[in-house]
Amino acid sequence: MKFLADENVDKPIVERLRKDNHVILYVLEIEPGIFDDEVIQRANQEGTLLLTADKDFGDLVFRQNRIIYGVVLIRLSGLSSKHKADIIAKAVQEHENEFAHNFTVISHGAVRIRRQRL
Repeated sequence: MKFLADENVDKPIVERLRKDNHVILYVLEIEPGIFDDEVIQRANQEGTLLLTADKDFGDLVFRQNRIIYGVVLIRLSGLSSKHKADIIAKAVQEHENEFAHNFTVISHGAVRIRRQRL
């Protein structure tokens, strides 16, 4: 899979997904500090899923009807970065074919997938 990881994604998550042979573009490495609109534009240009811990993307997708290839929102506060990376890697392995054109929330013990309005 190909992801654009927002700069708020823990580096161990990025490293774990790369280790699992996923292509990860990381905002922190390529253009730190860009606005959310620019992150969406870049994800769309690259044809990647957006991996983020920023709840604002839910507002952009559902209230402002911004179209994006797919969003994977990480809601795993309070866990170590390694534990988060393990949970994300497992969710990607089990659900990767469901992420495109959907808004996915990965939380401790649950993966919720909601279809975007196109």
